[in-house]
Amino acid sequence: MTEPQSALLLRRQLALNKNPVEGFSAGLIEDSDLYRWEVLIIGPPDTLEGGVFKAHLTFPKDYPLRPPKMKFITDIWHPNVDKNGDVCISILHEPGEDKYGYEKPEERWLPIHTVETIMISVISMLADPNGDSPANVDAAQKEWREDRHGAFKRKVARCVRKSQETAFE
Repeated sequence: MTEPQSALLLRRQLALNKNPVEGFSAGLIEDSDLYRWEVLIIGPPDTLEGGVFKAHLTFPKDYPLRPPKMKFITDIWHPNVDKNGDVCISILHEPGEDKYGYEKPEERWLPIHTVETIMISVISMLADPNGDSPANVDAAQKEWREDRHGAFKRKVARCVRKSQETAFE
């Protein structure tokens, strides 16, 4: 039985990952499962600076036709990460037209995306939140917009401290 195309693509990406990109590291959660990856993200300056945040990428069997799901395991307070840790970013949304008309098809998932392009986009999102399309309404509207340097900054600082304490568990 031959290896599915999705597994072959992920195996190639894993091999390319030997030359890391600044800001994150990625690898398999278990060597026997190419579809489940763990990433460690170094918090970007001015937002989550000093933090080390763990997340999981779960790829569907029909990757690259469909996007992976990304979930932070480390607590994170961010407008584009819901309270359960699920990441809300355009490139991880199913391909095609947005039924709400907010995103253009070319902003959504495309089969050319790799672990590296996903992580670069996520790090960019962490550095520059999109308060107009929040996954965490409390973080976006009540704090990011209204009290960015007060309550929002305090909650983020708590997450950064906690991430430092638990980064390598």
